Amino acid sequence: MTGREDQAGGEWRGAEGARIAEYLLQDEIGRGEMSVVYRAEDLRLGRTVAVKLLAPELARNDTFRQRLVHESRVAAALDHPHIVPVFEVGETEGMLYIAMRYVQGRDLATLLARDGPLSLEIACRIALQVASALDAAHAHDLVHRDVKPGNILIAEGTDNDRPEHAYLTDFGLTTKSLSLTDLTGVGQFVGTLEYAAPEQISGRPVDGRCDVYSLACVVFEMLTGAPPFRREDDMALLWAHQYDPPPVLTELRPDLPPAVDPVFARALAKTPDDRYETCQGFVAALRAAGRTGQPPPPKPSAVPRSRPPRQADTTPDGSAESTPPGPPFDDDDEW
Repeated sequence: MTGREDQAGGEWRGAEGARIAEYLLQDEIGRGEMSVVYRAEDLRLGRTVAVKLLAPELARNDTFRQRLVHESRVAAALDHPHIVPVFEVGETEGMLYIAMRYVQGRDLATLLARDGPLSLEIACRIALQVASALDAAHAHDLVHRDVKPGNILIAEGTDNDRPEHAYLTDFGLTTKSLSLTDLTGVGQFVGTLEYAAPEQISGRPVDGRCDVYSLACVVFEMLTGAPPFRREDDMALLWAHQYDPPPVLTELRPDLPPAVDPVFARALAKTPDDRYETCQGFVAALRAAGRTGQPPPPKPSAVPRSRPPRQADTTPDGSAESTPPGPPFDDDDEW
């Protein structure tokens, strides 16, 4: 890294004008606890990109570095209109960086801080785009595990029917469900407490339903201005996600139909098996409840995909009787 630099408290300050690999940093456009994002010029291709610099202590963590490179490669292979493309992940002079598409817009956290709670129509419109990105990732066994307003970018849309275009970012900082044990280590927490699913907190295996829970927390915040669980300290917040029932949405938004309450109750269920199977299934149920005012049907009991032959299924003459097929598998969670 060349140019003015001052490492203090795990942050780089005064990096505007510095060069990271083949990127010339310009102005700062975002900051988190463990990273800073700059608009930058790609000196090789002459294009504007976003470069995320990760805290120096992360670069010294071999497990994190391995996971970052692995997941960024998987995420880069996801060609989806609502996922921010990753161009490069690298390390230079002890600094980890991620170069990605520059999105002209603001993150959802900034939008909510400026505009306050959104209408159900707008919240569902944004959530459906994020949900489609998450479901596409889940199809590749990639679980985001850190779905939050700060990781959702809102750009200008293309037409009146979709005035916003939502992008999901930070897939490079996620964990692949099939390699969770190998790449994160025992007891290491990945996620943001306000949006973390109970199984994340307890260290149990996760799959796409973990992101269903987090997305429900985000949509709850879009509608009320705050995530469902708020406590004075982290331990109380961890406890609430695992054991406290979620608040009733319509007690905070009485203008919405009561039919939306069971949708959130299911999406925020403590046990993954009790949630929607897909993120789009959750958003579709929420939108339908808002439009019709009718609560969704309860989740049916699981139907076994196979069963042993029934010994008593014979005709009076002793010949085998074919067993009629059972009811079709439930797919009400699909969009």
